[in-house]
Amino acid sequence: MTNSAQRNPQAAQMADESMLRTLRHQIEALWPQESKLFSRYALPRGARILDLGCGAGEATLRLAAMFPGAESVIGVDLMPELLSVARQRVAEGAGAVTFEQGDGFALRFPDEHFDLVVCRHVTQMVPAPERMVSEIHRVLRRGAWAHVLSEDYGMLHFPERDGVDPDRLWHRAVVPFTRATGTDARVGRRTLPMMRSLGFTHLGVQYLTLDTERVPREEFAGILIAWRDGYAEPLAAHSGISLVEVRAMFDAIIATLQDPDGYGVWQVPVVAGRRA
Repeated sequence: MTNSAQRNPQAAQMADESMLRTLRHQIEALWPQESKLFSRYALPRGARILDLGCGAGEATLRLAAMFPGAESVIGVDLMPELLSVARQRVAEGAGAVTFEQGDGFALRFPDEHFDLVVCRHVTQMVPAPERMVSEIHRVLRRGAWAHVLSEDYGMLHFPERDGVDPDRLWHRAVVPFTRATGTDARVGRRTLPMMRSLGFTHLGVQYLTLDTERVPREEFAGILIAWRDGYAEPLAAHSGISLVEVRAMFDAIIATLQDPDGYGVWQVPVVAGRRA
């Protein structure tokens, strides 16, 4: 296995067109709640902001609009397919933002360089996320904040539907898949102690509540449709559950989300901490 593959074992899924749909629906679903968290960080004028694991630049561009006085807003990602889309958006007039390919385990930036580092939807994708969080700590200036949205697939809750139990999808398919790729589907619950062990202070967790009461159903369902399209086959391959059953579990959740009387919820942890 190449070094790149070791650090990005879900590269095939990240490069699939379904990932662009996932990122688009996630930002639309979560940003109305998440954007309110940034006022806590009290960034100075001329701030330097890093969006680590920026994907197609969905959050990067919103951060640039939120902090128009920033000196720089840099999006870094390992995937050229996603960066191509991000750069196209900048070329279309998205503002003074730069994107570059880079390794979150070995950032090119000097110590104590950024006033804010944002890392969203990444920790569950990489082996040894501690190494990436350690790099975040290194490049932050003293007193500056890290904002880490850290997914946890034990925090999705949907009812049974037509005899299909969606809990099996997360525990019997997603967890085995992430173990096989050296990643952690439940990293969200251990991100705060991880950051504490690396020296972050003023730590706290805020939960974004993505549910059918707060988020448009089409956005929530769109996330699950994109996950199904991009992940059903590898989940089946690593879990011993048939592809038919994996798709049936996704489809049961999607049907619930599209049902005006259905309810589902995903609690998404955002862990923030300062470099001492």
